[in-house]
Amino acid sequence: MTLALDLILIVLVLTVAVGTLVSRDTRSAVIAFIGLGLLLGLAWVRLSSVDVALTEVAIGGGATGILLLRACASVGSANPRRERPGTAVHVLAALFCAAVSIAIGMAVLAMPEPPGTLAPRVAEHMSASGLGNPVTVVLLVYRAFDTLLEKVVVVLSLIGVWSLATDSSWGGAPADLKQGIADGPLVLLARLLPPVGIVLGIYLVWNGADEPGGTFQGGAVLAGMWLLVQMARLRPMPQTGSLTVRRLIAVGPVSFVLVGLSGFFIADSFLAYPAGFAKPIIVAVEIALTISIAVIIGLLVAGPAARAPK
Repeated sequence: MTLALDLILIVLVLTVAVGTLVSRDTRSAVIAFIGLGLLLGLAWVRLSSVDVALTEVAIGGGATGILLLRACASVGSANPRRERPGTAVHVLAALFCAAVSIAIGMAVLAMPEPPGTLAPRVAEHMSASGLGNPVTVVLLVYRAFDTLLEKVVVVLSLIGVWSLATDSSWGGAPADLKQGIADGPLVLLARLLPPVGIVLGIYLVWNGADEPGGTFQGGAVLAGMWLLVQMARLRPMPQTGSLTVRRLIAVGPVSFVLVGLSGFFIADSFLAYPAGFAKPIIVAVEIALTISIAVIIGLLVAGPAARAPK
């Protein structure tokens, strides 16, 4: 029975992936891409990688899918009669993708059997951190500096999006996510789902210390609830020049850096935690990072400022 379900999942993943590639309609391809993200999430669950599954569904399928839908709408409205790429471009893209796929496949097949792993050493010292989730231990204890740089990159990506705004709209609000008057079902969902989504997002962050979950997963859920409210036009878009917005964006990375610098005085080095206090410090950092990630994801999807600042 399990083998049959796995085979069905593999067929569905391959079918939707091919459908995404061969679709001639951009919007349909993006929707298929979102569906592919959900199926890949199920595949990661089958591989017992729940943390990766949550990230794939929230970021790979959800947030990225909405971002691509926004890009489709913007490109289509800007140039509705644009020329489609010719056959040569499609062939070159297919050859490039095939070469990358073959290279990845060869790299996977060339891995030693059994593959090298540091999991036993992580598990041996995990109790010293007070955390129960090995993924969180790796991200915020053993590879904390990499995680810090990832958050900085996310902030830089938002700055890149904002840089697309015109001089006259710099510091203003992005365009509405939904043009015209929002319809009834969307407004109803935007009123009912956010309370549940906020609780779920907080749970994912809090649970991430000991079980699957974490900042990106929780932040993506919170951002999704905010975007739903924006799509229903229940709240106005924030001003990108607002000091409050910019503080929320910076609170996570700045808190992380301050904790890292304090390691020089209360522990042995940068991003080191004092014995017995690692878990509360890491949870506090994760809460601050979640706020920043939720705001950044939401504003990335909203796009650059499109109206003059008030």
